[in-house]
Amino acid sequence: AASRLRLPALCFLLQILNILLFAAFARYSPESSPGRCPPQLNCSQRSLDSAFQQPRFQDVPIQALLSFGLLLAFLSRYGPGSAASSVLIIAFAIQWAVLIQGFFNSFLNGKIYVGARSVVSADFCTAAVLISTGAVLGRLNPVQMLLLALLEVTLCTLNEYILLSLMGVRDSGGSLTVHTFGAYFGLVASRVLWQPQEDKRRREERQDITRGQQEDVLAVVGTIYLWIFWPSFTSTTDVQDNARGWAVLNTYFTLVASVLATFILSPVLQEESTPRMVQIQGATLAGMAVMGMAGEMLLTPFGTLSAGFLVGLISQLGLRFFTPVLHSRLKIRDTCGVHNVHGLPGILGALLGTLLTLLATADTFGDRLELVFPLVAQGSRTVTDQAFIQLGALPLTLLLAALGGCVTG
Repeated sequence: AASRLRLPALCFLLQILNILLFAAFARYSPESSPGRCPPQLNCSQRSLDSAFQQPRFQDVPIQALLSFGLLLAFLSRYGPGSAASSVLIIAFAIQWAVLIQGFFNSFLNGKIYVGARSVVSADFCTAAVLISTGAVLGRLNPVQMLLLALLEVTLCTLNEYILLSLMGVRDSGGSLTVHTFGAYFGLVASRVLWQPQEDKRRREERQDITRGQQEDVLAVVGTIYLWIFWPSFTSTTDVQDNARGWAVLNTYFTLVASVLATFILSPVLQEESTPRMVQIQGATLAGMAVMGMAGEMLLTPFGTLSAGFLVGLISQLGLRFFTPVLHSRLKIRDTCGVHNVHGLPGILGALLGTLLTLLATADTFGDRLELVFPLVAQGSRTVTDQAFIQLGALPLTLLLAALGGCVTG
């Protein structure tokens, strides 16, 4: 009886805490209303917040719940329970992320001003938590998952604040702040949680994967929603509508190339003649993770297809060769393969974004240079300075994710 009451008791305490904090600090942002706007707020952003119309605003939560959530349900052993845990994490993490991000980004006169952009940013942070959960799936109960979300949201927000606000890094789709941070936070936590009896459980799980096929049904649904909603996910945080076209087109081209690379390499490395839907879902995520930073930058169709094809190959090679090394040598049990789907593609996306930053000039970008790199357009930074900042954000993210995962584990 005491064990059954732990989860309800923790949910009750956390929800009461959120309600009290929202009552004390949270207010709807005047930027979203047509009334008078206080001088402390940037009312030039009023139209930007209202630009999050109903379809676009819904795309991000749907993406987090159905695409990321179903990725955690791909094992027949964990399917129903992990899907329920995903909903639990999302329900809590969004509330907590709105509060924590509000204290960092919109805390004025003792209040947090909440708008549509606040919820979208919270969804991005929640996606990072779901990615981390994939690395420790099967070893944490719901109570522990809530505690993981509590700590990770706080550290994820700190990482975002340092990168995006203090350093001026451009990462609108979250190659670093979502995919890389979430993957390595979870992987380090998985390493701390490792126990000697994990080897036996790992063998049983492999047999479970070969026996069960219902996880492919969940993967089909998750993949479909990825194809439909991910371009909106990667372009939602772009400030100007003029920059969203690049992000959407780059994402689609990368997506198709990554999936095709899976069909090329998977039959060579695996026993099946065609990839399973779980692998296709992973390739779709990998192709989109690599576009998180570079999506809004000037990347030609040739460049996007090449990047997608490369990350698709890297993801499959990592699954075949690097995942066994993680388990046997580093004692990291990556249940959902987040290292191949999010970690490696996120690092590759950061490197690609750095390269494209070096090519960002007024001649190549035109008027869009001010949209993507405003500090460069204003003359406050050189292109080289911005590129070094983009590159320096990668080791900083890895450090914060490793420290946070170690403490949380």
